[in-house]
Formats: sequence, structure tokens, C-alpha cells
Amino acid sequence: MIRVMGITQDHRVDAGISLEDIQNAKYLWSWIDFSEPTEEESCLLDTGFHFHPLAIEDCLHVLQRPKIDYYEEYEFLVLHALDPDTLATAEVNLFIGPNYLVSFHHRPITEIDAVWEGLQQRTQSRTSWTRGPFVAAYFIIDALVDQYFPCVYALEDELDELENRGSRESVELLMNQVFELRSRLLKLRRTIVPMRDMLYRILNSQHIQGEKEPRAHFADVYDHLLKLSEMIESDREMTADLRDSYISLNSNRMNGIMKTLTVITTVFMPLTLIAGIYGMNFVNMPELGWKYGYFAVLGGMLVLTVWMILAFLRRGWFK
Repeated sequence: MIRVMGITQDHRVDAGISLEDIQNAKYLWSWIDFSEPTEEESCLLDTGFHFHPLAIEDCLHVLQRPKIDYYEEYEFLVLHALDPDTLATAEVNLFIGPNYLVSFHHRPITEIDAVWEGLQQRTQSRTSWTRGPFVAAYFIIDALVDQYFPCVYALEDELDELENRGSRESVELLMNQVFELRSRLLKLRRTIVPMRDMLYRILNSQHIQGEKEPRAHFADVYDHLLKLSEMIESDREMTADLRDSYISLNSNRMNGIMKTLTVITTVFMPLTLIAGIYGMNFVNMPELGWKYGYFAVLGGMLVLTVWMILAFLRRGWFK
């Protein structure tokens, strides 16, 4: 589906116009949105707008890393939208020209739909800086970045809950949950850090030079991405600390088990030796004919066991 919005010279919004209408001189700039385009509609990127083949290739072959490329007459942006439930990413491509904005995405993006509706109201408010395609691009980027916060906050809540119940569950289950959290944090990092770097390039480029108010709003989005990246790094460090703590706890438990088994084995070694000696079937064994030999051996084994246990207690082996 292709939908077109035109902003007139007197800052009124004409939604639902055709692609041919955007050439009308009454439109100051226009926004063309390709949502779930067909193959025929995708060809318009080349035949209708004559975008660079490399940019078109990036649109058609997902999933690209968030980035910005500068061409002679327009800028090409690759953005990522996040699903807060699954953390799955969806690519959003923007072509920003002097009097047009082209957005291209292979599935519906709720953030773009919200911007599409909201931009009409903002444009009609006649605010001076809302009169160009860079503004619509800012609204889209800001909406996408705002959706990152619930994803990060949800993982932080899971991390706090995991830390609080650490003493009530098995180490194996906790370790699996920690590694699952680290994997999801890595997914977020692969989106947020490139988006942060892309905003940094925008702020330090000459393409919005002199447009102070849009630059200030892009700087605000950049600050949000800085905060998100710092939160992710902090959460990754916390999961690393939890992982190390669980590994140490598991090692201590294993050491305690091994020490207990070692003590039991050490106690039974001399008893096994005695039982082995008197279990031999030699004919000439004087003790075998002794009336009280069986009870004497059992008593000796009992005394030896008590002595060894007391010796281990004095040396602190059971602490």
C-alpha cells in the first residue's frame, strides 16, 4: 500500500492524494509511505523516484544495520522498530529529500501510523519548524526510540526480580535465566548502539546546518539513546556479576559435597581394609578360631570410626 500526504504552502494537510499530485506547486513538501509494498510498488523507488540502486537494495534486502547514507540530493536512513513482546526488529527505511520524505517498510509499523496521524495535527498548528521532511523524519525516529524504553525497563524489572529470588531457586535455573537475559540485552544492544551512532552522525553533519530547532530535537533523541545504551551496559554488567556469583555459589556447593564425600570415603577406607583382610579364605588364620574375634573386630572398627570423626571435627573438616 502506498499512501501520500501533501503539506500545502499555507501549511494545510492534504491526505490521500496520488503520487502525481505531489508535483503540484501548491505543495511545500510531501510524505510518501510504502507500507507492505508489492513488488510492483517497490519498483517505484527506481522508476518513480530514481533512488540509488544501493539504497534500493538495502530496502529490499532486510535486515540492515541502522545507518545513514548521504547522496547528492537526499539522505537515506535505515532505522529499526522493536516489538516489545518478542524484541523482534523490523526495518524502516527513510529517504529525506529537500521537499519530500519517503518511508519504506515491509510490515505495518504502529509508530509510523501514529506519526502519520499526529503530524497532521502538528502541521495544522502552524509551528514554524514543522514545515519540512526532516521534521517528519524526527517524529518517526523519536517514536521508534520511545518504544525502546519499555523493552529496556521490562528487562530491568526481570533482572531485579531474578536478583531478589536468587536464594530460593536452583543455581541451574537461575543461570539459564541469566543467560536468557543477556541474550535479550544483546538483541537490544545491536539495535540501540547503531541507532545512537547514526544520530551522532546526523548531529555532526552539515545537512541540517542552520536549522537549530530540528537539531535540538535530534539532540534530545540522541540523549535518549545514550541513556538507553548506558542502561543496557549497566544491565549487562549486573548479569555478568550475577553469573559470576552463581558460578561461585555453585562451586562452593560442589566443594562442600566433595568434602563430605571425601570424609565418608576416608572413614570407610580403613574399615574396608580390615573387612578385606578378614574376608580372605586362607586356612591358617588364627583369629578365625577365636570365640570373640567377630565382636572384637567390630568393636575395633567402631573405635577407629569414632576416633577418626573426632579428629576431623578438631581440624574443622565439618565446618
